[in-house]
Amino acid sequence: MAVLVTRPAEKGIQLVDMLNKSGVAALHLPFFNITAGRELNDLPNKFNQLKPNDYVVAVSQSAVDFAAETLQNTGFHWRTDLQYFTVGQQTALHFASLSEQPVHYPFLSENSEGMLALAQMQNLKGKNVLLLRGNSGRELFPQQVLARGGDIDILECYQRQPIDYDNVEQTSICKRAGIQTIVVTSGELLNTLIQFVPENEYDWLRSCQLVVVSTRIENMARKFGWTDIVVSPKADNNTLLQTILTLTS
Repeated sequence: MAVLVTRPAEKGIQLVDMLNKSGVAALHLPFFNITAGRELNDLPNKFNQLKPNDYVVAVSQSAVDFAAETLQNTGFHWRTDLQYFTVGQQTALHFASLSEQPVHYPFLSENSEGMLALAQMQNLKGKNVLLLRGNSGRELFPQQVLARGGDIDILECYQRQPIDYDNVEQTSICKRAGIQTIVVTSGELLNTLIQFVPENEYDWLRSCQLVVVSTRIENMARKFGWTDIVVSPKADNNTLLQTILTLTS
């Protein structure tokens, strides 16, 4: 079995390396480069405007990294009187190590739905929430913050810059490499994958096993026609590796 990893940046490179070292042939085909966001200069001022016990939510390690670098370069520090959140355990550990602050995350469901199920998110009346994310993202969390009485401020910490490929050539390379399993870690990546592969190769694409990280992405894939879909319990690379190794055993 050969695996195609669409996860961008260092996480994608790391997963490919982990798979190869475990005896699973893997290729990396990232659709985006991750670069600094256009609103990072506003971050120190946004932090100063928050009231004690307001919330800061980071959607990914990239958001944490760019925010931490910006605060360090401008002489600011992570405030000790705020509450910090992420959508996943690995990002929470990373966030906590850089900020030296406690970071909350949903244990059972590492996504927006899990975040919204946390006790701290049930009544947001009078609460300001600063959301650190990329130049696009799901709108469920911001919408629910407003619906629950809070105020949401979204700050673009990073940008996803599309990578220009010859899609016919890259699809041919994947087929020749024997790709049978594709790892997709977001709905945006799934849509990009479908748009990237030429329509005359859709039968091949749908014949590949899909490894995703949520039932939401699974449902999106089923609407496109996939039937062989495996949902990884979590989105971190260690869990994805174990999920894939289970498929090969």
